[in-house]
Amino acid sequence: MAISLSVVVVLAIVLFVMLRGGTLKGGPAIVAILFGFFLASTGLAPDIHRFLDSLANTINQIKL
Repeated sequence: MAISLSVVVVLAIVLFVMLRGGTLKGGPAIVAILFGFFLASTGLAPDIHRFLDSLANTINQIKL
């Protein structure tokens, strides 16, 4: 859950910066938000969640 919440916060910050910088307009931003909302209710949601969990675990295991 902590990974999911932090990803949401990071993506919200990126969306805000893109809107403020003029890189992304309001209409496409709303479409992107709605797409993510509806994608979360499909059968792909568990696969996406597993992929993001494995990606986070892989990044976490990297030793510098």
